[in-house]
Amino acid sequence: MPFYCATENMAALLRSARLLKLSSSGLRQITGTKRTGPPLSRLYSGALGGSRTGICYRQIGHALENASSRALPCAVGCVRGYTVATEQKDDTGVAMQSKQAREFDWALTKLDSSVRRTGRVTKSLLLSIFHDICRTGYPSGNQALLLLRSCGSLLPELPMEERTELAHRVWEKLQDLGAQYDVSHFNALLKVYLQNEFKFSPTDFLAKMEAANIQPNRVTYQRLLAAYCQHGDIEGASTILGYMKSKDLPITEAVFNSLVTGHARAGDIESAKNILNVMRGAGIEPGPDTYLSLLNVYAEKGDLDSLKKTLEAAESADCSLMDRDFMQLVFTLAKAGHKQHVPEMVGRFRHERSYIPDAMNLCLSLITHGLEDVAFDVLKTFPTVQSDSLNSQSVNQGNFFLRHCVNMNVSLEKIGLFCKELQELNMHSEPLTFTLSCALEAKKTAMSFELMKMLKEQNFPIRQHYFWPLLTQHLKDNNAAGVVEVLKGMQELGLSPDADTLTIYALPVFPSVAAGRQALKDAGVFMESEGFLSSEIRTVAGQNLAELYTMLSDPAFPTMDLSVFRSGLSRGFKKSNDVETMVKITELLYKDERFSAGSDPAERTSYFLYYLIDSMSEKEVHAQKEKLQKYFNQLQTQNITIPINIYRGIRNTLGSHNVPELIKDVIGLLQSRDQESNGSLTAVHGSEEKVLALERKLAELKEEKRPLGVIVKQIIQTLCAEDNLHRALELKQQYEEEMTVGGYVSLMNLCCRHNNVEEALNLKREINRKDSSVALEGSKYITLIRTLAMNGKVEEAVDILKEMKEKEVVVDDTNLSMLVHMLNGLAAKGNVPTIRRLQDTIFTLGLAMPTTNLCSPLITAYLHSNDLAGALDAAVECQKLYKRLPRIHDIIIGLVEKGDTELLQKAMDFVSQTQGEMAMLYDLFFAFLQAGRYREARKVIETPGLRAKPGRLNWFAERCIFNKQMEALEQMVDITVKLFQCDRDEMYSYILRLCKETNDWQKADAVWTKMQEENVIPRERTLRMLADILKKNGQEVPFAEPETWYEQNAKETANSEANVAVADAGPDVQARLIALCKKGKAKEAHKILKAAVAKGVALDLATYDQVIRALLAEGSLEEAMAVKDMTVFHVPGFQLSDKAITLLIITHSKKGQTDVALELLKSMVLAHQVPSQLAITRLVQAMGKCGDVAGIQVVESLTKDLGMLHNVSSMVFVNNTALAHIRNGDVESAVEVIEAVFTNPDSSNASIAFVFRKILEEDNDKAMDKMSALAERLANHFACYKPALQLFLELLDVDKVEDAKFMLARCNALAEQKPLLMSYMARKAQIPGQVNKIKNLIDLIPDFAEKHVQYAYLMKCHCLDKDLSAAKALYEQIQKEGTVIDELSLKRLAQLYHKKGETAPFPEPPESFRFYADKLKADKDQMAPEE
Repeated sequence: MPFYCATENMAALLRSARLLKLSSSGLRQITGTKRTGPPLSRLYSGALGGSRTGICYRQIGHALENASSRALPCAVGCVRGYTVATEQKDDTGVAMQSKQAREFDWALTKLDSSVRRTGRVTKSLLLSIFHDICRTGYPSGNQALLLLRSCGSLLPELPMEERTELAHRVWEKLQDLGAQYDVSHFNALLKVYLQNEFKFSPTDFLAKMEAANIQPNRVTYQRLLAAYCQHGDIEGASTILGYMKSKDLPITEAVFNSLVTGHARAGDIESAKNILNVMRGAGIEPGPDTYLSLLNVYAEKGDLDSLKKTLEAAESADCSLMDRDFMQLVFTLAKAGHKQHVPEMVGRFRHERSYIPDAMNLCLSLITHGLEDVAFDVLKTFPTVQSDSLNSQSVNQGNFFLRHCVNMNVSLEKIGLFCKELQELNMHSEPLTFTLSCALEAKKTAMSFELMKMLKEQNFPIRQHYFWPLLTQHLKDNNAAGVVEVLKGMQELGLSPDADTLTIYALPVFPSVAAGRQALKDAGVFMESEGFLSSEIRTVAGQNLAELYTMLSDPAFPTMDLSVFRSGLSRGFKKSNDVETMVKITELLYKDERFSAGSDPAERTSYFLYYLIDSMSEKEVHAQKEKLQKYFNQLQTQNITIPINIYRGIRNTLGSHNVPELIKDVIGLLQSRDQESNGSLTAVHGSEEKVLALERKLAELKEEKRPLGVIVKQIIQTLCAEDNLHRALELKQQYEEEMTVGGYVSLMNLCCRHNNVEEALNLKREINRKDSSVALEGSKYITLIRTLAMNGKVEEAVDILKEMKEKEVVVDDTNLSMLVHMLNGLAAKGNVPTIRRLQDTIFTLGLAMPTTNLCSPLITAYLHSNDLAGALDAAVECQKLYKRLPRIHDIIIGLVEKGDTELLQKAMDFVSQTQGEMAMLYDLFFAFLQAGRYREARKVIETPGLRAKPGRLNWFAERCIFNKQMEALEQMVDITVKLFQCDRDEMYSYILRLCKETNDWQKADAVWTKMQEENVIPRERTLRMLADILKKNGQEVPFAEPETWYEQNAKETANSEANVAVADAGPDVQARLIALCKKGKAKEAHKILKAAVAKGVALDLATYDQVIRALLAEGSLEEAMAVKDMTVFHVPGFQLSDKAITLLIITHSKKGQTDVALELLKSMVLAHQVPSQLAITRLVQAMGKCGDVAGIQVVESLTKDLGMLHNVSSMVFVNNTALAHIRNGDVESAVEVIEAVFTNPDSSNASIAFVFRKILEEDNDKAMDKMSALAERLANHFACYKPALQLFLELLDVDKVEDAKFMLARCNALAEQKPLLMSYMARKAQIPGQVNKIKNLIDLIPDFAEKHVQYAYLMKCHCLDKDLSAAKALYEQIQKEGTVIDELSLKRLAQLYHKKGETAPFPEPPESFRFYADKLKADKDQMAPEE
């Protein structure tokens, strides 16, 4: 077609698109750029080697109606089975084990991680995960999508044909296993076809989708258009393009890119080139992708001049190409046979951050296509990295290259040349050795022997273990001839097989040792070697001890180290009952130096004894206990001794096997009879009675003219706790002479809370007059400093800081946090001079190390005053003096918004010098985004070498979500599309979160299409979020929504009437039944199942099992058993799955039918099935409730046999055994059981709160008296406070405050258990309606936590309860006391005001809840110096 005609036809085709569709609804241009959407196809998600294709967004309605009937030259039926959508089955497999499921989840995560990190996956990893899915039989749609996606260019090590076959295999198998396919799966398959250059019929593909009732969307049509263009079929592409135009689908840059390729492959280079002009006429500025498509066209033709001109044009158009783009050109040139032009493109590599993984993928693809010479040229461009080792040798590079050369059977001549050059370039220290290891791993025998010969020619020693991988394969295949050939090859290389080689890898393939010897002799293998003798001794040692003793005791027997046959001898000792021969052999080894290789034979034999015991399992030790006792005693009679260190090892092993009687026998073998002794100290903590009537006591003491100081102090402290400042000051004046320092400190603290600065200062002076040497707590000093500074008494505050230094007051984490809050409070008022004075004093005196948090308030004060220059100068000063750069991001944002380029440049230069260029670039990037200057932001993110920083991206995204800044968030996601190692699913999930908050389903739907276009594999979390948004707005969910079996929909109302109209096709009924079960509609599923069975519909076993599990999950035992009986009737031999049996155990346990539940558990153990932890716990609890002590012991034994004791806490059995004894009226036995646990030194994690809770629920006074006495005894005599504290907290939980108070009086050390008390308060603050419990705790133990911490949790409770009046009262109290309130609490309170329709009397903190929670945590951790 002439160029002019082609141009006119294309112009006519796109004319209406230019006039009508290139508006906001057509091309959907993004603000701030001339390009339509992100450069999606440029995101290099894998290795090179597949064709590039355009893609686009948003779901569309109908299939192509009059598509071209022409098919590309291909097997039209290639997509026969691959394009049939299936209804989802949920066949989890009757014998599927939880361990397999965990391993599968781990492997799938590893696959996803490999794709995100390196852009490729290995065939072995992919097949391993695929086989795991086949075994478990429970694939989700998302897992299927990830596997399908991995069958394209993500597998650069496989030829394209093999990749496509694997994709078909995955599609068919997962379809059979019940994976539910939607349009995203078909689009993924299309992408794989394009990447693998697989020829298929687009029209046939569309017809298959339509037959499967799957509607194509915009991405589908774009990829079909790309398929036509890939093979130069412009007519077919034009048909689809016309259809897209008629359906009002946007014509994006990706479509034009495909057309460039299509025209070129149709032989019309000029039309391909003219597409760029057509784009500009349509209002789309060609981007880097378009130029790359045109460059690939010239690369295929080998037109170097046009390549250079187009590159210059791209640079002039401000379209920068990345390394991966130049790599695409290298691959295209090499594949098209134009290798001479490759150096020109290689020379343009910029070595960006992602260069290494991208270049590795390029090399792998080139080798796969037989272009290893070009791949080696690329490999040589890798930067040489020096290792950190002392010898400073180069890090080995090119391992992946050599391995793939071996796998692709590259000629040995070439491999040898590659290895030689790598070594000469110092890129690899031992390339030939590594290549040999790859050949051995691949079981390539001929290549391995040739490589060994090459190594031998270079005087490299050949080792025995080189041959083991080859022998292992022959041994596995029972191939005796193969073993003989390998051993002959060893002999040709000058090696004789050693004992390990013969015993482990060679002789087992023969019927006997004699047969093996004869076969090797016949093959000409030399037999008279030390290895053959060692192998024979090993074999005899494991089979016949008497014959072994005869051989070893023969004086003619040669020297042989015990280590050679130690493992065989150990096996022989464990199998034999001939103790006398065992002792003879041990004595011989103990005395004969032939078996010690020059070392002390006694020492070698002693270690053998340890090795023997250590190699025995607990079961073996118990079974052979009498034999071992006899053996040890006879050794003692032969004067065989062992050193103390060997004894300790044997003792520890026997102790772990619970055989203390054997330890006594081993003691007799000690060289020295010194016994180790262990002692223990017990601390007894006394307690004093609390003074209940302080005033009366004071009067009595006054009458008796006794000292009053202590009692006055207690009264003062009590009044301070009650916030009674007036009465406390009166008492102080009345008993001035009796006042102590402690009383003054309490009063001073109270005055600070009331902001009575003069009185607080006077009291401090009184303390100095009373005792000038006394040093107060750091928190008391800081409280006073805060009050002074807030009231303008800066010099007095500085004097207090100096006093702290003089008296060496330790500033701990809490004190540092208080200092930060104090300075932030001053910053809110813009009090720069005061903050600077205090900061300088703190840092100069060395009271605290300069941290970012301590430096930030000064910057905050400048920002509050809108003094950006001052803020920047202060930040620079902090960096120079203290190596901290606080709030630089906020400064940069302010400068960008203000437009002060001079100061901005100064800030950027300084950040770059101090924190590095990457930190500077991110600060600038976020500042531009915040200011709406997206073009500048894009330029920043395209900086070569920049990589994703998840923490920083998350910070900005959270900020956008909180402030509902959709445009800035979208721009960040769009701009970072090419950012190396950027988690695209995570980025899109941020937009979806904001869509959910704003209820914008249209935007969410567009995001879903963008994700498909970008080939992003979403996590299940993302899919659930998107599905929630669409369903909330009454929209259809365009994919299979991932659901968890245990999820329950609280909004479900009464089950609807079941539709018993059952279709003839079984799969339809099965899909409906499974869907109902997953939605919690078990009763409805039951009705449909009965109707289906009555009509004779064939259902698979998994469907029956699913319905049974659904009924059991909601407690419908009778209905579940009815379904089971019905299934057995129709399917003889049906067995419940392990999950169903687990649910059955739980159901019977809840109904008190423990005997039935126990039998079910036993049946699971016999069938090697693993019950869930929950099932065991519920069964044991039910047994404890009915007093079945013996049953609990049986369950514990079964659990131990299953190896589940590490999953089920031992306290489950202990607590329920105690409760069973109590239920039987035997409280004394319950006390003994629990006391035995807590008097054990290893009981640090023991807890009996469950026992106390049950006793309190049943109001069992007798049991409570005994158990509380036990708790007190453990506390007072063993210093074990945990039981008493648990009882105290359980009493608080049931509102028995007086009993808790009495418990505290009898065991006042409980007040010192501050971490556990804090944990209790934190737990209660998570649950609505628990505020009174926290208040009761604070009333009983006022000082277990700092005031500001208590107030924070109380505020959290009030906000959780939505009790605004209580929250207001608490806030007023906090303000009155002058206590620092954290920003998280203020944020909560402000949100509560907002929800109640009121305005908060303070400015709401602007950041998110997570931000302030992280800040509090950082404060608590004391802001360790940042890296």
